[in-house]
Amino acid sequence: MRRAVYNSRVPHMLRLPPRWSGLLLFILLYATAWGSDWSTPERQLAQKISTITGPGAVAFELVNRSSLPKAEADLIGNALRGQLGAAGLRFVAAEQAAASVQVTLSENVLSYVWIAQVQQGTNPPAVEIVTAPKTEPSTPIHEPSVLLIRKIQLWSQDEPILDVAVIDSSPPHIIVLDTNKIAMYGLQSGHWQQEQSFPVTHNRPWPRDLRGRLLLRKDHLFDAYLPGVFCSSTGGTPLGLACRESDDPWPVGAEPINLNAFFSPTRNFFTGALSPGIGQEKTVAPFFTAARVPRDKYVLWLFAGVDGTVRELDGMSVQMLTRAGWGSDIAAVKTSCGSGVQVLATGPTDGTTPDYVQAFEFPDRDPVPVSQPLEFDGSVTALWTEVSRGAVVVTHNHGTGRYEAFRLAITCGQ
Repeated sequence: MRRAVYNSRVPHMLRLPPRWSGLLLFILLYATAWGSDWSTPERQLAQKISTITGPGAVAFELVNRSSLPKAEADLIGNALRGQLGAAGLRFVAAEQAAASVQVTLSENVLSYVWIAQVQQGTNPPAVEIVTAPKTEPSTPIHEPSVLLIRKIQLWSQDEPILDVAVIDSSPPHIIVLDTNKIAMYGLQSGHWQQEQSFPVTHNRPWPRDLRGRLLLRKDHLFDAYLPGVFCSSTGGTPLGLACRESDDPWPVGAEPINLNAFFSPTRNFFTGALSPGIGQEKTVAPFFTAARVPRDKYVLWLFAGVDGTVRELDGMSVQMLTRAGWGSDIAAVKTSCGSGVQVLATGPTDGTTPDYVQAFEFPDRDPVPVSQPLEFDGSVTALWTEVSRGAVVVTHNHGTGRYEAFRLAITCGQ
C-alpha cells in the first residue's frame, strides 16, 4: 500500500525566517555579480517541488551536468533551498527525510534544462522540468512538457508470457511466446483470432524464472530464443517451426543488431560473454538486460548487472553506475523527442507494490529522467527493445493474476 502524501496549499506571501532572509539577500547580490538572473526558473521549479512535497523534512541534492561553473551552480542550489525553505521545507539527512529531492542542472543547444526528481516513500518518483534560454535573456521561458510514455495492450492470458512481436501488416498480426508454445494471431473484426500454434520442444527442464525473446526477421518470419533452445519459423503455407538445442548467443538491443550475448541455459540472466564484443571488451559482468544508445562518434551500451549496478561500455572504457532508482529491466527507444533515444527503465520494487517504467536520457554518462513514471497493475516480468516501434513490456497483474503484454511508445511534450 502506498503511503498517503499530504500536499498543503502554498501561501502567496510568507514571512521568511531570519536565517533565510540573510541568505536570500546574499544570493541576490551574488547573482548580480554573475550577470545572470535565474530568479524565474528558480521560483518555478521551487513551486513545482513544494506543491508535490508539501511542508516537511526533505533531503536535497543538486547535481550539475551543465556547462555552468561550480560557483554559479552552487548559487542556484542555495537559491532553490531558500525558495523551498520559504515554502515550509526543512532540509535533513536522507535517513530522516520524508522525501528526497534531486535537482539536475542540464542543458541542450538552446536552453539550460533543470530537472527535479522527487521521491516519496515507495511511490514512483515525480519529475518536473523548467528551462532557461541561453541567449536573449528577455525571451520568455518556455517549459517543455515531460515526455509521455504510452502503453497499448497487445495480449492477455493466464499462462506466463515471455515476449510478444507485432507484425504491422494489414490486417495486423501478433506472435506470442509463452512457456510451452509460439502462437500467431490475426486481427479479425476487432478481435484477435488464433491462426497457428507451434509447440516449443526442449529436452531439459526450463529454469524456474524462464525468459525468452522473439525477433522478426526479413528472410523468414521470426526467431525465438529460450535458455538452451533456438526456434526458427520455416517457409510455406501454413508456416512451420523448427526448434533445436543451442548455446548460440542471443541478439542484444535492436536494429541494427550488431551485438550478441550468451544466455545461461540454467538461470535467468546473460553470462556476460559478448560476440563480437564492444571494441576490445569481449566480456562484461553478468547482466539481465542491455540498451544501445547511439552517439555522434560511438555507441554507448548500458548493461543492468545482476549485482545491482549499471555498466557503460563505449569500446574504449568501462564505467559503473550504482543502479539507484532502477530495476533490472532496461530498453532503448528511438524517437523524434529530445536526443532521439530514450532509455526505459523499470523502478526498484519490493514485490508488494506495482512496478513502473520511466524514461531517461544520457546527455553525458549519467541518466536524467525525462518522463513521469508509467505505473502497471502488477509486476514487470519482461522488457525488451522492439526492433521498429519502441519496446514491449510484459506484466503479471496482481489483481487478476493474468499476464499482460503492452507496446510502449514515447510521445513528445508540447
